Amino acid sequence: MIDLIKWIAKYNGMDRFLALSDPTRRRIVEMLGSEALAAGEITARFSVSAPAISQHLKVLREAGLVTVEVAGQRRIYRLDPAGLDAFDDWVRKVRGFWTPHLDLLEEQLAQAAEADGATAGKPDGETK
Repeated sequence: MIDLIKWIAKYNGMDRFLALSDPTRRRIVEMLGSEALAAGEITARFSVSAPAISQHLKVLREAGLVTVEVAGQRRIYRLDPAGLDAFDDWVRKVRGFWTPHLDLLEEQLAQAAEADGATAGKPDGETK
């Protein structure tokens, strides 16, 4: 089942969203939003094992959300701006779809409210 989810996410371009569906990975991304951190520094901030954090970092790296730089014995993780740009692109696409539809809805609701206001105070059924 998990393999199917991974396959669907990869081929639908949703791997970044799937990667962030886990609260631990979201927290790692938030931490890296402030500064680059070594894997050990990231691990120290969680109560789970180092191999578990390593797996989370691997998922984030494969999703294109973080980059890793090897510095001697340390692996330094940073947010990948290109991965974050993909989120911005998606939000723009969604916003581009909904904005005109919501504007139209707002206009129709305003017209309905105006029509209701024009008939307020008149006996039921009387529109003029």
